[in-house]
Amino acid sequence: MEQRRGSTSQPLEGAGFDPAFIPGLTAPVTGEPEGARPAEDEAEEETEAVRDADEATAADSADQQAGEPEEEDEAPDGPVFEAADRRARIVADHKGVRLSLDDQSCEFRWDEVGAVETETGRFGKRFTVTVHTPDRRWYPIEIEATSRSRFKEWEAALDEVLDAYFEDDEEKPEPSEEKTPAEDKEPADAE
Repeated sequence: MEQRRGSTSQPLEGAGFDPAFIPGLTAPVTGEPEGARPAEDEAEEETEAVRDADEATAADSADQQAGEPEEEDEAPDGPVFEAADRRARIVADHKGVRLSLDDQSCEFRWDEVGAVETETGRFGKRFTVTVHTPDRRWYPIEIEATSRSRFKEWEAALDEVLDAYFEDDEEKPEPSEEKTPAEDKEPADAE
């Protein structure tokens, strides 16, 4: 069996040995293989391909926008409730209820809302709106008011939106139950 003498390790690479080292980039090729095109031609072709793709995408996007009406444009005339502070925001309109806190947000369509609850603190200027869903989950959000007098305005505006768009289950007529006529039966014990 043959054994080699000397180092079998690869030469070391990295920023410790080469100050221009960037991980993921390969070392420059010293010689070009025969039949290779100059790098300038390749770069020019890539630039043209990207430019053509961008123009095609822009044209397709313009065609789609011209052919499709915007959903946001058609907002029915109806009440809208909106309250916000420096971090939180709530909007209730014909689409449903949208809650936002910092960079997080959630949206509920009216058919996803089980109840909307409001609460004001005894002290302070925090107005809490809690959206309850039919699957027994709740999503509270607190809005800091500029003064406690805003609470009555917000309550009235939110009630107006809820009256206009929210359908409560209690208001729906229940199907009438048909009663079957009682049948005369003889007791099993009677003889």
